[in-house]
Amino acid sequence: MKALHKILALATGISFLFSACTKNFEEVNTDPNRIEAISPGTLLNPILYEVSSFNMRQADGITFNLMQVMLPFPSSTGGIHRYDITENTGNSTWNTYFRWMKNIKEMHEAAVNAQDPNYQAIAMTLNAWVTSNLTDCFGDIPYSEALKGNEQLFYPVFDKQSTIYPKLISDLDSANKLFNSSRTMLYGTEILFANNVSRWKKFCNSLQLRLLLRLSKRTELDVYTKIRAILNNTAQYPVFTSNAEAAVLNLSGITPLMSPWGRPIDFTTFRAAGKFFLDSLNAMNDPRRAKFCSQAKSLTSPFPNIGYAGIPHGYAGNESQFTYTPSNLLVALVTAPMIVPLFPYSEVEFIRAEAEWKAGNNTGAKTAYEKAVKAAMEQWTVTMPADYFTNTFAAYNGTLERILLQKYYSQVFVDYQQWFEYRRTGFPTLPVAAGMLNNGVMPSRFMYPISVKVSNPDKYNEAVTGMGGDNINVKVWWEK
Repeated sequence: MKALHKILALATGISFLFSACTKNFEEVNTDPNRIEAISPGTLLNPILYEVSSFNMRQADGITFNLMQVMLPFPSSTGGIHRYDITENTGNSTWNTYFRWMKNIKEMHEAAVNAQDPNYQAIAMTLNAWVTSNLTDCFGDIPYSEALKGNEQLFYPVFDKQSTIYPKLISDLDSANKLFNSSRTMLYGTEILFANNVSRWKKFCNSLQLRLLLRLSKRTELDVYTKIRAILNNTAQYPVFTSNAEAAVLNLSGITPLMSPWGRPIDFTTFRAAGKFFLDSLNAMNDPRRAKFCSQAKSLTSPFPNIGYAGIPHGYAGNESQFTYTPSNLLVALVTAPMIVPLFPYSEVEFIRAEAEWKAGNNTGAKTAYEKAVKAAMEQWTVTMPADYFTNTFAAYNGTLERILLQKYYSQVFVDYQQWFEYRRTGFPTLPVAAGMLNNGVMPSRFMYPISVKVSNPDKYNEAVTGMGGDNINVKVWWEK
């Protein structure tokens, strides 16, 4: 009997023990110092810094070579400046953009859960920014089914660019309506716009202008009318109106706002400025030369400066043909404190100038052109001379080519925009040298990474068949 009582007591004790263990189990086992759900603001600064830094490095490594801004020197054979584009050239673009698009998607989901319209709108703006660059580099890409591994969707279809662009433009229009300036941004100080909702809204609408203009060759869309409608209705669609408002990161050099170049000296090592880049600036007697470049030097003692002189891209033969040490871009451009331009204010004015030119309004085009050029200089803390436009090479001459030449200089370091604009318009007119590959034809896209062909072959083959091939001369939808 005593043994039975002991057993019952033990059983009762155990039941109380299990009751104590299971009661408030979740509360006891929750770390009070750990965030249960991510806030949208915690993702914003890393996205801005990492994507912008990557874009600036790609401007240096890809765009500068294709668009005759700068080239490796010496470089007797090969190189992107000779249009030597391999299957691997676009790998980092593909991988980096998809990685950060995943983070942007998480930011948007967190903003929806937090019922925060401003961060929803910011995420939609950032998604359009990154996705448009990705599709402009490759053409058709996974989009509607992309980034859904958690839904067991591992083999996404490649969406046609003709369906991606209208979706991005529609998203930007929706984001414009979501922004609420009366609502405070709560998650810390952002490194871009310092929590100013109005400036985020202007970025959103300015970006919509860029994407609309990208489609200018698709005449069935009448994008110039849409562009003018936005520019003429700034109450509903505010856009950048000054350099102070523009999407430009200021990197102090204090962690975490460090230069994208771990060793800035690498930016100028075995490099030279492009001949086209400097020849056009020389013709305009442009004050940006001293901001961007060093002077060339004679190879004859005492090696005096001989002005600004670059090396032609795609040159044939070896370096002994050049009788000078060429100009080089300055290391100060990538040494903090420094700027990283995402979307300069001048771009809005260049878009306005083109829209007015298209409408036949040369007075309006000239006014916007001159404002754009002035803003492009001031962004780099360069003062435009009062007589700058008296130079016939700098003055507005009623042509799209003149607008696009100056736009080319305004887009220094702005990711791939010089290349995209050249593919859209054929301007500026770049010289073709004897050493260039691909028959001297500017590449229209990157090839898909080999990993994509291997991991998603069926959808890859569908995309390639629809686009007409997977090579650097296949034009994307808006180029046709």
